[in-house]
Amino acid sequence: MVKTTKLSAVINGKCPHCRRGDIFTGNLYGFNLQRTNENCGHCGQRYEIEPGYFYAAMYVSYAMNVTEMIATGFATYIFSGGNLEFDSLWLYVSVIFGGCFLLSPFNYRYSRIILLHWLSPRIGYNPIYDRP
Repeated sequence: MVKTTKLSAVINGKCPHCRRGDIFTGNLYGFNLQRTNENCGHCGQRYEIEPGYFYAAMYVSYAMNVTEMIATGFATYIFSGGNLEFDSLWLYVSVIFGGCFLLSPFNYRYSRIILLHWLSPRIGYNPIYDRP
């Protein structure tokens, strides 16, 4: 029996308890809306372990968003040839907020995955459920 690695479960959005069931329905980018499942389809683990649990994912998403904003600001600075004139202000604003807009589905999904896998002490991996 091959165990699913934690990194593979995080990348593919699998349950932190069994590493087999899907956390989300729908694609990351697409016309079908992504939604968090209530329970794991494989082991039955409830994802929202208490009311309002996913509000904590906003803090994770905020940290991801700030990191992305800084990275796109530096990338804009490098690719614009180090132009920091006042005239280039709208270039920075449009690139940074455009990047935030494009990465918002990614942040929504992976902030919840990070919360479930790394920041939830009540949900632990159980290798008994890690069977196809």
